[in-house]
Amino acid sequence: VMLPLKEKDKPVVQKLLSAGCCARCVLRFCSVSVQAAYRQAQQNTLKELQAFISDTENSNKSHDAAEAEEPRVCVVCLGILQEMCSTTQAVKVLKAEKYEFDTMVLSVSLPAQLCVREHSCWLHVKKEVREKGLLFDKDDVIQVKEAFKWVMQGLVAKQLGGVAVSAFEVGVEFTHPETDADCHFLASACPDCFKPTKNKQSVFTRMAVVKALEKISDAKFLKHYPCPPTQPTSSCSPQDVQCLHTSVFVAGRYNKFSRSLPQTPWLIDGERRMESSVEELIAAPLLAAFRADGFNFSSSGREDVDVRTLGNGRPFAMELLKPHKSRFNRAEMKQLQETINVSSDKIRVRDLQIVTREAMSRMKEGEEEKTKSYTALIWTQKPIQREDIIFIDDIKDLTLDQKTPLRVLHRRALAVRQRVIHSMNARFLDPHHFYLGLKTQAGTYIKEFVHGDFGRTKPNLCELLKTDADILELDVESVDVDWPPAIPE
Repeated sequence: VMLPLKEKDKPVVQKLLSAGCCARCVLRFCSVSVQAAYRQAQQNTLKELQAFISDTENSNKSHDAAEAEEPRVCVVCLGILQEMCSTTQAVKVLKAEKYEFDTMVLSVSLPAQLCVREHSCWLHVKKEVREKGLLFDKDDVIQVKEAFKWVMQGLVAKQLGGVAVSAFEVGVEFTHPETDADCHFLASACPDCFKPTKNKQSVFTRMAVVKALEKISDAKFLKHYPCPPTQPTSSCSPQDVQCLHTSVFVAGRYNKFSRSLPQTPWLIDGERRMESSVEELIAAPLLAAFRADGFNFSSSGREDVDVRTLGNGRPFAMELLKPHKSRFNRAEMKQLQETINVSSDKIRVRDLQIVTREAMSRMKEGEEEKTKSYTALIWTQKPIQREDIIFIDDIKDLTLDQKTPLRVLHRRALAVRQRVIHSMNARFLDPHHFYLGLKTQAGTYIKEFVHGDFGRTKPNLCELLKTDADILELDVESVDVDWPPAIPE
């Protein structure tokens, strides 16, 4: 890589090298943003920099350059950009955990004193540059973090054979106790920047140090801190390398064919009722396939344990936490759907697909304003004939006032909700039974509309029929939310 340096950079390079800066930090101060320049071997960059300045150097200065030959810990980055030992550690963790990912994000946490050292070096160079009448802005210096990521992502990607660009996060945290005291003089110079908080181990957070450095005058800084910074004896060490795969979201629609299957695990006083749930039947194969640590299940509404969900099914989504595998193509998702479907005859899943977190909100949007269709088997106390139920077909847009049902009061606040039944149709069965079809606004309590819930839902079917009535079976026929997108069989 040819270093994109200009004549005006020579004094800067010269000054930084003799101050004990590493080659990559010199590039940062010269605002070099060519990533390849940082990725090449440190020794090569150093040789190029020395060649670049030696054109102008006269022989009496050559001992300076020779001195820079022996590798010392950089006075600015404290070795972070010198030996990239942390990468091998990250790679070890990744390989051990067998993570698979398309993209990678690197998050780096650096000790706050790096800011102080950088400021010192910047003042060191600024003086030189000022005298030559050149402009030099601290914001033009490439951040240690940026340079580190450029080098590291290249390395990690190469060693893992993946692409390094965001779904996968590798976190590296550096500490350097030897120089922790570098920041301390700022506390007396700028006391209002360092307020103790109860959860921070140290008041010298990166943010606080940056703020103090913006406030402090150059003269005051130079009075309390060496310029250029002192030579450290040891390199920064990476603490722990953490690997996190951001959640993957899977959506689909489910049918529930059982009248003894709750939607989510059913616990009463910590005791489990029913051996399974819709959520668990779907989650088990997904957790295994994505090698995830856990999941969060959500759906567009829910049905009671004794209600079936037929037709096109109910939209659901599942957040898979920390998946170790996140790449699945269409065919693999189809296979996964099949695995879920053969595992149980109580449920069936369709349209299984990976979605974004943003798309999940579409499902919840649909909850309130969409319609739902039901079929209910009704029992009447008084014997009925076909004629007695014909009027039901003519009822349109009936508004109900529903007080929170007694059976859900333990988990829902007491309120009166207005809900609309758009249309109904009745199908006579025998003198005490008929089928009732309903198309309702989402969130309508059907069972309560039928039996009246001790007068808590008005009007109700008992009032309309002028007889006691109850619901024996209920099926959800459709949930009219057009998400997730249908996948053709």
